[in-house]
Amino acid sequence: MPRSHDTEGDVIEAMLTSDARAIAVAFESRRRPGRRRPGKAVLADGPSARDEAGDELDLACVLVINAVEAAASLERFADDRGIDPEGALVFACLLHVTGHTGAADFWWQFAAGGGSRTAAYCLHLSHRRNGEFRDAAFWRAQAAHDPQEPPRPASRVDSRRKLLSDAARHELLVQWHSGLTPHLPAALESVVNRLTVEGDDADFGEVPQPDPGLVERLSREV
Repeated sequence: MPRSHDTEGDVIEAMLTSDARAIAVAFESRRRPGRRRPGKAVLADGPSARDEAGDELDLACVLVINAVEAAASLERFADDRGIDPEGALVFACLLHVTGHTGAADFWWQFAAGGGSRTAAYCLHLSHRRNGEFRDAAFWRAQAAHDPQEPPRPASRVDSRRKLLSDAARHELLVQWHSGLTPHLPAALESVVNRLTVEGDDADFGEVPQPDPGLVERLSREV
């Protein structure tokens, strides 16, 4: 059955800084009939709230990774290791599409604490996907706040540089559009999986850490 372009979709569309055409294409596909996760039954009244939230979260991560400023934000965050909400958001979304869901929540929380409304909204979707509706409501409210945002630090890298190759970025959208869980090619997943893990957090499990050179390694892998 057709999927409506609902309020949560509007929020993501408004909050994410990404290529306008990529957003338009991705959200247009949400309105087409028959989209569902392979192997998941669809109830007579449509997908469950948890499935919808997982679907929205996957799309949000794909759009963040495809954003024009993704490479610059992540490189700034990985090099300086300061409080950089935009870079932490990109890193969390990268972890999400490589299956590090607990670690993604950790870095979304870090980014949300620094003022990223998009990260707060990702946490809303993550908790909703897990059936944690009270926590989801909390982060939904945080995403609705409009704090006084500090000036964005000047980037030291070319903002036109893409985080991933055009082929990899396009494939993430194709996978999502096809009803598949978006994932990176094996070579790119290996780059993320080789990151240093500091300890084993009681709430989030193993949490990979960004390091200088991460963006360079991602951009050169095919």
